[in-house]
Amino acid sequence: MKTPLPHSELLQLKRWNTPTIYNGWEQVTKHDPCADAFNLEETRDFMPQMGPMVGYAITVKIEPSNPAHREAHPDAWNDYRRHVANLPGPKIAVVQDLDKPRVIGSFWGEVNANTHRALGCVGTITDGAIRDLDEMTNAGFKALARRLCVGHAAVHPVDWNCEVEVFGRIIQPGQLIHADKHGFLAIPQGEETGLLEASSFMDSNECETVIPAARGAAGLESEALLERLSEAGKAFGAAAKERFGGRGEW
Repeated sequence: MKTPLPHSELLQLKRWNTPTIYNGWEQVTKHDPCADAFNLEETRDFMPQMGPMVGYAITVKIEPSNPAHREAHPDAWNDYRRHVANLPGPKIAVVQDLDKPRVIGSFWGEVNANTHRALGCVGTITDGAIRDLDEMTNAGFKALARRLCVGHAAVHPVDWNCEVEVFGRIIQPGQLIHADKHGFLAIPQGEETGLLEASSFMDSNECETVIPAARGAAGLESEALLERLSEAGKAFGAAAKERFGGRGEW
């Protein structure tokens, strides 16, 4: 797996929330910003105080209800960890729980969070559950998940380095992911370059047009306020069109 962006750029992407990154991606993507890249089902950020996480997807499937996987592949944990260790970071573990919509057991807990942290992972997105919430937080391992649960059941890596589906979105190994309390954005491969510049530009565009138009409107009559907001929206759209060829949100 090759990492298309330098680590310094990932650190700068982490300074923005995920909606801001979406605003930038919308301007540079060849995909449909109304349908692609973001989660289609609700996620829950169990560590919002950690802020956003940014990393490259490592993928794994689990089926905690089925102990037969342990017998069929007794070395799966070692093989899976060796795979994770050999990939460049930062990494986000994307876990598809084949028991969905049931929740039988968790892949995540204090031990696995610390283990993956040591292997270069910064967090996880799983459509299953997590447990040991305080201990995972203490490990500095961020989690977007469906819910909490009590046990691990017969959790075992079933398949990895494969296409997975979580929260209605297909994820490929190596995709750049930006995630926070709003959800996640899985950047289509080949669209990483220019993402930071576009996101920064669109944030500045808002700060120079539509936001000050609204924040500085105290005391204006309704018609004057509406005209002010309309003109700001036009200025925002014109700046986006000049830079990217698209009009943007406004």
